[in-house]
Amino acid sequence: MIIVGGGLGGLSTGCYARMNGYRTRIFEMHEIPGGSCTGWDRSDFTFDWCISWLLGNGPGNEMYQIWLELGALQGKEMRHFDVFNIVRARDGRAVYFYSDPDRLEAHLLGLSPVDAAPIREFCAGIRTFRKALAAYPFLKPVGLMGRLERWRMLASFTPYFNTIRKSIAVLMTDFSQRFQDPLLREAFNFILYEKHPAFPVLPFYFQLASHANRAAGVPEGGSLALARSIEERYRGLGGEITYNARVEEILVEHDRAVGVRLSDGREYRADIVVSAADGHTTVMKLLKGQYLNDTYRRLYTSLIDEPGQLSPGYVALFLGLRKPFPTGDPCTTYLLGEREAAQLTGIRCPSMNVQFRTRHYPELAPSGSTVVFATYFSDIAPWRALSEGPERSSRVRRGEELHTLPVKHGREYLAAKRRVRNGIVGFLDERFPGFKDAVAVADVSTPLTQVRYTGVYDGTFPGWNPFVEGAETVEEEIKKSGPVLPGLSNFYLSGVWATIGGLIRAAAAGRHVMQFICRDDGLEFTAEIDPGAPLPTHLVIPVGRPAGPARQAAPAGADGAGRTEDSENVETGALA
Repeated sequence: MIIVGGGLGGLSTGCYARMNGYRTRIFEMHEIPGGSCTGWDRSDFTFDWCISWLLGNGPGNEMYQIWLELGALQGKEMRHFDVFNIVRARDGRAVYFYSDPDRLEAHLLGLSPVDAAPIREFCAGIRTFRKALAAYPFLKPVGLMGRLERWRMLASFTPYFNTIRKSIAVLMTDFSQRFQDPLLREAFNFILYEKHPAFPVLPFYFQLASHANRAAGVPEGGSLALARSIEERYRGLGGEITYNARVEEILVEHDRAVGVRLSDGREYRADIVVSAADGHTTVMKLLKGQYLNDTYRRLYTSLIDEPGQLSPGYVALFLGLRKPFPTGDPCTTYLLGEREAAQLTGIRCPSMNVQFRTRHYPELAPSGSTVVFATYFSDIAPWRALSEGPERSSRVRRGEELHTLPVKHGREYLAAKRRVRNGIVGFLDERFPGFKDAVAVADVSTPLTQVRYTGVYDGTFPGWNPFVEGAETVEEEIKKSGPVLPGLSNFYLSGVWATIGGLIRAAAAGRHVMQFICRDDGLEFTAEIDPGAPLPTHLVIPVGRPAGPARQAAPAGADGAGRTEDSENVETGALA
């Protein structure tokens, strides 16, 4: 089996393929594993681009089993904050979205007693979803379930049916209008860091319930370390991976995938080819658009370019500060005024999420320093309009072809990045005295950066936007026919373009595609957890309590890494 792409979808596919006896080789165009689940070094700082929370990193759900099968979490500390996100309005007032629905309810009622009805309804929904998470299916694709299995799955959701039905039928933008308090009316749209106009209430319940269950924290070491752990598991199972290898074509003979051709002309043959690469690149370039039914043709030639069908791209500013900022909260969404938003090229909504990232990953920065990670949703078009030259360029360096090297985008593009950096630094300097003078290293990434590193269509992350037509079409097609393309045998799709969602969906996609492959080959699918690897431990970190509009501080006793004397180290078993 050849697997195109060494992101989490490709690595997961490789792991499960090896567990089922397939000889595998992954081709990845970058020098490192992980795809979008990545980080990079600047000076003595490591900038972690991806994981702000990891669904399934605690027990009590099927997601957790997948991560353990992939060796992603073993031996690591999982960190959980008691506040998922803080939404801070332009006047300084703030809403603390506590993970615990009881604390959240008390806090919200304190802010606006007149909104008791929607507050209690929302918090009751989180409590219901805390129980429903155990029944949510991740281990087996619905398309492979028999009638009895589907009936049992549906029956397991019976106690939660009304909450699920109501929460998927109401957009959060509509639910939030029920609040009389203007702060709550606006803040509820930003619980998940940014405003998601197409999201119903359901994913808000799902995320907060996962956090309340201690199953959506962050893993020690961050995003790249997570990817490397899965790579280590894959290699330990006997899999091969080749880096700096960009697949240019999937070889097809007599409507059968037989291998790949790399950009340097080398060809490799295989019995099965799985693509965990960008969906548009796979079907329209690597396969030249030749194996599309009406559904896939519409998805990848027209629907993909309609507004709202793809998840937005990000602009991200990383800052390395030679000073601790213990009053910086782990995660805050700031609602911006017109003047502040005007400096942020491509911004979709006047808001910005700011994370004092050393609260998440203290090991990725020198002692006594701070890493800040500021992001906003951004369209790619304004950055393309400012850019000159190619978006990606492969070049030979020391006899080896490299595919993710920096490219020159021109003066206007660089000027826009400087405006973003200066605007955000100035904004934070007003709120944290001495912030600007402490900046030692700064790095700005845009949707074009994402294109260069991963080849993803229009810099989207992570693919199809959930709860809209494109996503629902993909789900129905795969449920009906499996992760395949019509008329092409021995070829399968994996990764986020063959499912909907983030990292856990990419990881689950590898498990799912291998179940389809085993079915087609007449084999019984198997998966196992390495019995010799130690289970993860869990640390619960208090964020602090709001105490007025100007408050920014964590509890007394917080150090530069964001821990407090009240932090609690918990063994995995205690959370089961």
